[in-house]
Amino acid sequence: MKIFLGLLFFIAITCSFNCKKSSTNSSSIHIDTLPVDTMHHVDTLPVVNTFFAKGTDISWITQMESQGLQFYNRSGVQQDIFQVLKSEGVNSIRLRAWVNPAGGYNNTADVVAKAIRAKNAGMKIMIDFHYSDTWADPAHQTTPAAWANEDINGLQVSVHDYTVNVMDSLKTNGIFPDWVQVGNETNDGMLWPLGQASVNMANFALLVNAGYNAVKSVSDSSQVIVHISNGYDNSLFRWMFDGLKNNGAKWDIIGMSLYPPTGSWSTYNIQCQTNMSDMITRYNKPVMICEMGMSWTDSSACKLFISDLIAKTKSVSGNEGLGVFYWEPEAYNNWQGYSLGAFDNGGKPTLALDAFK
Repeated sequence: MKIFLGLLFFIAITCSFNCKKSSTNSSSIHIDTLPVDTMHHVDTLPVVNTFFAKGTDISWITQMESQGLQFYNRSGVQQDIFQVLKSEGVNSIRLRAWVNPAGGYNNTADVVAKAIRAKNAGMKIMIDFHYSDTWADPAHQTTPAAWANEDINGLQVSVHDYTVNVMDSLKTNGIFPDWVQVGNETNDGMLWPLGQASVNMANFALLVNAGYNAVKSVSDSSQVIVHISNGYDNSLFRWMFDGLKNNGAKWDIIGMSLYPPTGSWSTYNIQCQTNMSDMITRYNKPVMICEMGMSWTDSSACKLFISDLIAKTKSVSGNEGLGVFYWEPEAYNNWQGYSLGAFDNGGKPTLALDAFK
C-alpha cells in the first residue's frame, strides 16, 4: 500500500511539473509578450495589397487659395479642391514637406493643415520629405540652412528629430500617413554634399535609415519610400538600390517619377513597366509611381498615358504595384510657370483625370 501511495505521489509530482513547464512554454510565445523585432520576424506571411492609390500631389493648394484661385467641377460649380478631386476618382493625397521655407508654404504647420483636409475628405495620405528649405530634385539637394555646418553624424540626428517632429504633429491630429518618402527624387542622394550618393553611398544610406527609423518610431504602419526620378531608367534604379542595399539601408517601397513626352509616352510606359518588374524581383519590394504629368493642352493623350500606366502598374506580379500619383494637377493658368497640370484655364478638370475614374 505504501508502495502504491508512493507511486501515486510520484505521478502527481511529475504531472504537476510537466503541466507547469507546458504552461510556461505556451505563455512564452504569446506575440504580445515578444520584443518588437521578434514580432516582425514571426510575421512572415506575405501581405496582399488590395488598395490601389489613385493620387495627386496638391502641395500648392494653400498658396493658390491664398491668391484667390478657385476650383470647379465639370459642371462649372465652384467646390473645394478635395471635393473636386474625390469626384474625379482620386483617393490619395501627397504633400511635400520643407524644413524652413521662405514664405512658410510647405512648412510643418502648412503640411498638417492640408493633411487634416485630406483626412476629412477620406483620402489616404503620403508625406514627401524633401529635407531641404526648398525644392529637392535630381539637380538640387540643398541642405537646410540650419543644418549646413553639421557633419554626417549631426545630419543623421537632424533628419531623425525633424522627421519625428513632423510625424508627431500629424499624430496629434489623428493622422498616421499611409506612405512617407524619405527624400524626393534622390537620384544622387540628398543633403549635399555629405549625402551625395555618387560620392559617398554609405552616407546616403545612413541618412535614409535616420528618416526610416524616425517614421517607424511614430507610426510603424507607415510605409517608407525611397523615391528617384526617370522610372524608365533601369540602370539608374539598379545602381541606386544596389548601393543602398549593400550599405544596409532600409525601405519598404521603391518610388518612381515618370514625365514622358506626349508623342512617345507608350515607349516610356513599357520601359517603366519593365523596370517595375525588375525592382520587385531584384529587391522583393513593391513599387509606386509617386509623380507623373503631361501638358494640360494634351489632355486626350494624357488620359491615355495615365490609363495605360495604371494598367501596367496593376499588372506587375503579386499586386506589388501600389498606385500612381499625378503631380500638381490643380495648377492652372500657368501657375508658377508649370504647364503639366490637369485643369483647364478656367479651373476645371480636363479629360486627363477621366483615367482615375
